Amino acid sequence: MSQDLRIAIVTGAGSGVGRAVSLALCDAGWTVALAGRRASALEETAAKAAERGRMLVVPADVSDETSVKALFEAVVEKFGRVDLLFNNAGINVPAVPLDELTVADLRSIIDINLVGSFLCAREALRVMKAQRPQGGRIINNGSVSAYGPRPNSAPYTAPKHAITGLTKSITLDGRAFGVACGQIDIGNAATEMSAYMQAGAVQANGTIAPEPRIASDHIGRAVAHMASLPLEANIPFLTVMATNMPLYGRG
Repeated sequence: MSQDLRIAIVTGAGSGVGRAVSLALCDAGWTVALAGRRASALEETAAKAAERGRMLVVPADVSDETSVKALFEAVVEKFGRVDLLFNNAGINVPAVPLDELTVADLRSIIDINLVGSFLCAREALRVMKAQRPQGGRIINNGSVSAYGPRPNSAPYTAPKHAITGLTKSITLDGRAFGVACGQIDIGNAATEMSAYMQAGAVQANGTIAPEPRIASDHIGRAVAHMASLPLEANIPFLTVMATNMPLYGRG
């Protein structure tokens, strides 16, 4: 297949890691469908691409089944197939002790970070199994919280642990259909979500200390590399983190 026909869907593409990955994939020759809830933010991502013709803006809410189905239908109608899904959309909620967590906050983060990833993976598998040539790749954004929690982070950490289970299951279940699955675990990418780390983040011992961050461009290039492999090769798990962040020490 020609490089010009490689079709990717990136969720949460309007900012942060999603924007960086979308632009890196575009630079690598992919045609990228930008998915997210804010059309204006997606348009801003598209405007940053060297070749805007390689970007398709498709507003979507990953927590809504109908919206996810419409996203994949729009991409297949436009391009005929889906070769890559970067399952990235996610939010966070205020860090509070578990006994003070509201059910509303819990449901909001699970609906987007976990259910949304399941819904997108489900549609990607459906398309990849049916298309010809068969197959494709799914890359999940796991975060280093998939194995090392921060204090008072249960509602964020638990769904990220679940993403690891989703990655392993797709890796197994996708084999017969030429679908490869991997996960990138990111530590302290410089995004709006991690901005608080510059002033200070709560450490495992209860102290507060600033933490180093890395440009999200590094994440974009890492995902583009994972996506560049032929389907007979796979990177199941990849961690990209700020060298001096205190991850090792969190457990």
